[in-house]
Amino acid sequence: MNAAPVRFDGRVAVVTGAGNGLGRDYALALAARGARVVVNDLGVDTRGQALQPGSQSSAEQVVREIIAAGGEAIACHESCATRSGGAAIVAAALETFGRIDILIHNAGFLRNAPFEALDDDQIASIMDVHLMAAFHLGQPAFRKMKEQGYGRILLTSSASGAFGTEWQANYAAAKMGLVGLVNVLALEGAKCGITVNGLLPAGSGRLGTSTDVDWPADFASQRPAGMELVRPAMRNAFVTPMVLWLVSEACGTTRHLYSATAGRFARVFIAATQGWLCDQANPPSPEDIGRHMAQIDDVSRFGIPQSMFDEYRLIIAALTAQR
Repeated sequence: MNAAPVRFDGRVAVVTGAGNGLGRDYALALAARGARVVVNDLGVDTRGQALQPGSQSSAEQVVREIIAAGGEAIACHESCATRSGGAAIVAAALETFGRIDILIHNAGFLRNAPFEALDDDQIASIMDVHLMAAFHLGQPAFRKMKEQGYGRILLTSSASGAFGTEWQANYAAAKMGLVGLVNVLALEGAKCGITVNGLLPAGSGRLGTSTDVDWPADFASQRPAGMELVRPAMRNAFVTPMVLWLVSEACGTTRHLYSATAGRFARVFIAATQGWLCDQANPPSPEDIGRHMAQIDDVSRFGIPQSMFDEYRLIIAALTAQR
């Protein structure tokens, strides 16, 4: 049985960082399937520095491609890293197209450095464009989606946050902050037809391929043997299909994180091991904890809480089973 084609006719999408790389591909693919698109791009390099005069035309160029192919789109050069800019981006969608159905927050840059060397600007600028922008954009978009009774939000997290990468403490912390936002927004959005998911992509976007990003001297040597096997699929074309599915009307999945890396699509989740359940009447000593660390660390049995209260449900179930 063939699945129905994924279409976005009548839907309006906002894509940040859509002038280049992955964001550009998302915008073009959405438009090709019927969406009207707000192409948001400030026009900066991989370190967040302004490019040469006229570089903001990258957003207009994407718009021209969409229109030439018979689609509808507008360019927006507002900064998603400020509250006023985020509001202006959403306003552009509403003023031009009358609604907003899809928000894909993809914009970002890197300012890598050893943890102990990160200065305030390197920390704050990364937090602003990756994490705070999700609030600046997300709040006005969420309000409108709630009013409409429909919405799809996709926030771009990263394997650097979920799994760790040297010299990216600022970036990783911001990206894991987005995971927390996914968890909460999904719970709130479930009551009004809004799904919220997170993506950990690895394509040929500028952040993954740029040579002007700082890395440890031994970074290249840390790559596992066999990287040549995955290199053919380290392309945007192996990320965009997952994005389109997650923001489609057909996808009802919410509060999930997905990795789209080198042609492997996988769910990434936060779980709690079954752990050790101590005597509820007598608090344990530090020595008790030490004696049971193997059991606490045992990942062979685990649960995946879907809310804060779900963790308590797992504990209550274990206590009930003891009786």
